[in-house]
Amino acid sequence: MTERQQLCVSKETPSPSGEPSNSSLSSAASAHSGVKFILEPSIAIIENSSGVSKQNSVRMVTQLYESFTADQITDAMLDEAAKLFSENYGIWGKQSRCPGKPVKLSGHRLREQYLPEASASLHVRVTVDGNLAGSAFACRWKHDGKNVCWITQLVVDRDYRERGLAGGLLRSIRSDGDDIYGIMSSHPAACLAAASAFGTSIERVSLNFIAENAEAIMKVSPISYVREAKLCGSLFEPEDPTGLICGVNTGFFVDHEEPLEALKMVKETWVWPFGDLLDGHEYLLVLPAKHRRSRSRSSKPKRDMPS
Repeated sequence: MTERQQLCVSKETPSPSGEPSNSSLSSAASAHSGVKFILEPSIAIIENSSGVSKQNSVRMVTQLYESFTADQITDAMLDEAAKLFSENYGIWGKQSRCPGKPVKLSGHRLREQYLPEASASLHVRVTVDGNLAGSAFACRWKHDGKNVCWITQLVVDRDYRERGLAGGLLRSIRSDGDDIYGIMSSHPAACLAAASAFGTSIERVSLNFIAENAEAIMKVSPISYVREAKLCGSLFEPEDPTGLICGVNTGFFVDHEEPLEALKMVKETWVWPFGDLLDGHEYLLVLPAKHRRSRSRSSKPKRDMPS
């Protein structure tokens, strides 16, 4: 799974879940003044993880998750993340300008599109036994007094998929201060991982919440491809005949062969709420955060029941 960025030669650019975006991004510093990040890089080490994917035999012994705020992200980190994206995202579809060619991204373009100036952005990566295995970017902004956390890129190396790394990256991004989470992705696995990491399941996603909140949240995003994406599907246009229920038109024509194969498998296990995947489109997931009860409330002694 992944998100997008760069183009093969021209103006087609990928976004986090595989969406296009233009390079001029307006910054809204005032909208981010209430958002807080941990000031130091956050590191979590998980050792002796045994699982081996059904599809490959690469064994994982030590996983290292690291989190960085925008001002801590170096050009070298971005170059590594861009390389991971370019080698694992996919190829351009038939309606693109470069059909069959790999979707590529540079570190410079990644910074330009995913880390706009004055934005509250975040980068999380996971290395497995010293190898970069997954990468994610997120951006936070304020809407109607609430903190929005939007996943702008999610990529896992093909050799390390089906190991729970996507979920681990997303949980590393999650914060108790978040009120709403969002992601746009053409890959069903990204939607499954996000729903689970942010406290629900794909079958329990509230389409009503998306219908009522998505447009207002997205149009104030500092990330251009989120701000400019057009809501599509019968959730937003009841007479839409395409079979898409909840998605966005990004004009990002990446090849959908792999996501469609994944969608078939997903539908064998779950009731899929978002409908069919169209060329140049991505699925849209927006959900409220599940706030954990404070310890003071949960540890409060229960009153004795009257006898």
